[in-house]
Amino acid sequence: MKRLIYTLAILFAVSPVWAAEAAKGGSSGNLYSEIIIVLFLIVILLLIVAIALLKTVQVMAKEIKNPGILPSDEPARMLEYSEWQTKEKNGPGIWAKLLGLRPIAEEKDMMLEHDFDGITELDNPTPVWFNAMFYGTILFAVVYLLNYHVFNWSPLQDEEYAIEMKSAETDKAAFLAKAGNLIDENSVKASTDGAVIAAGKAVFSQNCIACHGQQGEGTVGPNLTDEFWLHGGTVNAIFKTIKYGVPEKGMIAWEKTLTPKQTSDVSNYILSLKGTNPPNPKAPQGTKM
Repeated sequence: MKRLIYTLAILFAVSPVWAAEAAKGGSSGNLYSEIIIVLFLIVILLLIVAIALLKTVQVMAKEIKNPGILPSDEPARMLEYSEWQTKEKNGPGIWAKLLGLRPIAEEKDMMLEHDFDGITELDNPTPVWFNAMFYGTILFAVVYLLNYHVFNWSPLQDEEYAIEMKSAETDKAAFLAKAGNLIDENSVKASTDGAVIAAGKAVFSQNCIACHGQQGEGTVGPNLTDEFWLHGGTVNAIFKTIKYGVPEKGMIAWEKTLTPKQTSDVSNYILSLKGTNPPNPKAPQGTKM
């Protein structure tokens, strides 16, 4: 009995933790949270049934081992207070009353009039708690049917799956957009993807042609199409140069103007300019790489 109570207490204690962990999963966390709640309620129900059955067996075993004395046909009399205390002490406990169990001493009053081959049936109805659970399942079935199959208030499993998948796609897009802005000079990766190069060209055309020329041939700033680099020719070095600028040479820091994703795109576009040989290129500067 104590172990069941301890188990129930532990489940109550950790259920908020399960729900909090599940909620970290975004929209899919809602489904996990619902599953955890349903499983938790099922466990609670099973524990209640187990406790009820355990107490039923205990009361029955106690009655079988130490049956009460069958009442005699003596006329009723007023009980003394000490006798009433003894009767109350030895009477059915709270569990026996809750489960609808009656002592063997009252068996004579529970016998029905009909019998078969000397066997008499007792008028011992089903406990109230069991009837409540039984009719509760019927009520649940009716509500479930009306909710899911008649009025369509809640989505079915396949519809819920489609909703969750759509929500997951939205969350994925939001995450990727956020992840794109987590790029820095250490994590940036070189890419030859057409979409990346096109996005980088757009950023370059809007912000960089004044100093580096329409095709990267160089004007005030150095030529970006040859093999010579002043501050390094890797995607990481280019990203760093764009992000922090070169103030002593007149190049501003772009970290407050361009997003990390835009800086990554334009860095990869500049890498793609190598060897394009535009007309009127500026003389090489820096170190050949």
